[in-house]
Amino acid sequence: MVEEEAKSLPMELSEKGGVENNGFVQNEAFDDKETDTSSQEEMPKTCIVDVDPASMEERVLKPYAGMPKEVLLKFSSQARYRVTREILFWLIIAAAIVLVCATIAIIALSPKCLDWWQASPIYQIYPRSFKDSNMDGNGDLKGIQEKLDHITYLNIKTIWLTSFYKSPLKDLGYGVEDFYDIDPMFGSMSDFEDLLAAIHDRGLKVIMDLIPNHTSDKHRWFQLSRNRTGKYTDYYIWQDCVQAAGSFTPPNNWVSVFGNSSWQFDDVRKQCYFHQFGKEQPDLNFHSLAVQQEIHDIIKFWLSKGIDGFSFGAVKYLLEATHLRDEPQVNKSQNPESITAYSQLYHDYTTTQVGMHDLIRSFRQTMNQFSSEPGRYRFMGSDSDEKEDIEATMMYYGTTFIQEADFPLNFNLVNMESLSGNSVFEAVSLWMKNMPAGKWPNWVVGSPNTARISSRIGKEYVNVINMLLLTLPGTPVTYYGEEIGMENIASENVSEEPINSDPAIFPEKSPMQWDGKANAGFTEGNSSWLPVHSDYQSVNVEIQMTWSNSTLNLYREITLLRNNELPINRGWMCYVWNDSNVFVYVRELDGLDRVFMMVLNFGQESTIDLQALVPSLPSEAIVRLSTNFSNAGKAVNTKLIKTEMGEGLVLEYKTAKPVHTMEAFQGNCFVAEKACYSSAFNLLYVNC
Repeated sequence: MVEEEAKSLPMELSEKGGVENNGFVQNEAFDDKETDTSSQEEMPKTCIVDVDPASMEERVLKPYAGMPKEVLLKFSSQARYRVTREILFWLIIAAAIVLVCATIAIIALSPKCLDWWQASPIYQIYPRSFKDSNMDGNGDLKGIQEKLDHITYLNIKTIWLTSFYKSPLKDLGYGVEDFYDIDPMFGSMSDFEDLLAAIHDRGLKVIMDLIPNHTSDKHRWFQLSRNRTGKYTDYYIWQDCVQAAGSFTPPNNWVSVFGNSSWQFDDVRKQCYFHQFGKEQPDLNFHSLAVQQEIHDIIKFWLSKGIDGFSFGAVKYLLEATHLRDEPQVNKSQNPESITAYSQLYHDYTTTQVGMHDLIRSFRQTMNQFSSEPGRYRFMGSDSDEKEDIEATMMYYGTTFIQEADFPLNFNLVNMESLSGNSVFEAVSLWMKNMPAGKWPNWVVGSPNTARISSRIGKEYVNVINMLLLTLPGTPVTYYGEEIGMENIASENVSEEPINSDPAIFPEKSPMQWDGKANAGFTEGNSSWLPVHSDYQSVNVEIQMTWSNSTLNLYREITLLRNNELPINRGWMCYVWNDSNVFVYVRELDGLDRVFMMVLNFGQESTIDLQALVPSLPSEAIVRLSTNFSNAGKAVNTKLIKTEMGEGLVLEYKTAKPVHTMEAFQGNCFVAEKACYSSAFNLLYVNC
């Protein structure tokens, strides 16, 4: 009995061990080599009964953090993990494809962004008259740097500096003595580099003047050429001419722009040299490849300095006919010996010669070498001023395949013989109808060579001219001082002797009027190089900043409107009406129901019924801006729009039927950079 109990004891322990240890702790009974056969046969039964192998395997293979690769692979191949993984993979691939397609679609459908020279007005500065920093009475580069805040106050981002190269300062400094240096009057190259850095630090751009047609007779090239030194011998246009008794007989009847013969005898070389302008400004010989390369090197020098573009002047004079035949007379019955004025000849052999556009395109190609960096496109403008030939002017845009100027300067608004609603319409329409498709317009109302707006057409029209300038499609160009309505001064006490003293060519524009202090705040010295205008105490920047209805603040409000409103920034322009008094046009954008209508008075008091002109026009419109600030924000009846002499209105209204979609106005609507607005996605696209 005792023996049987003793025999059964190991089995009971084994059963407990099997249950409690779950097979993970080895039982002594399995190590006992003396265990009898009957006991060993019973052991498997105990394991089979008390330990579930499936349960044990499940607990061992359950996933846990930090499991080794071998265990992870056992689970990854299971269907529930594999299917989930494959679904996530294909979802990611599909999302990536959708994202790529959406990006391509947005790029394909998005219109070209306006470049910097399109998005902002251009502010032109004559450095000598802008701000004097060293009390010598002459404006300089440091003075411009001091007044950069004025440019940003105007909401303008592009500055155009007229010539500041080293020069004898004849004819506004355009007869250059050294294209690689700054005239000491304006400062040093270090001053220019500081100014350029300050301009770019403010997010502004700067373009420079370059007149490649001629140099000063003080230029080193001319001195070498008159002495027949090496390659410089043919840098200028030389011809034999007969000199006797203090006078000479020119090679032909060609006349200078400033009058009298365009040939001048040189005592050193004993020949005559050709000059399209003053005798102090000999023309370069652009038939010489060496001369062409010199100009390309000048362009590269300044672009390497970091400027953002050039405005090339007097380019139509670059080449002359080599046959030197006399130019035809306007009045064939006139005695040839009496011809002294430029207007008395047709300039068939001295302007716009074959090959001239090839030269300009080569300048463009050189500039393009510096335009490859994103955001650093280099602008190129040209001064064509082909008054009688609009088609010749449009050629400066280049062709579809060959780029030339980004735009030739448009002086149509300057060249108007009289001011009226009709004349303004004709000036605007002439450019827009002839401009090549896809090109960008521009508008100039003042320049160094033209009288100020207030002196040319009257102070009462300054504000409405500025409103016209800033609401037309394209890039507006403002000459310094026009934003406050400055006037010309009389041609007296002038320290610079112009090559030509004709006020029509060299009108006197006084230094910038900054405040009501002595010399209008232009200089702290005793005097300025030109006297300031007598009205400087009431017409200056400081005082006009405090007047809500000043010319300055109106200019600023219009530039702000232009920058913020897409229809004015890049939308359609449609002519609605013009007569002897008013010019009416709209600016609108596909996809936007908001329209801006400009009603500008360039004559006498006028009343018009706009609803009769545009049937879909709502009965009321809001005055968004007015030359009379007290009218801003008012609602007006569109059947009865009254304007005073020189008054301008910017009306805003909503409509589902814009003017450019109406059949009656199809021939009166233009758009340069077409874009459509999607209100759902708040973006622009091209396919309306």
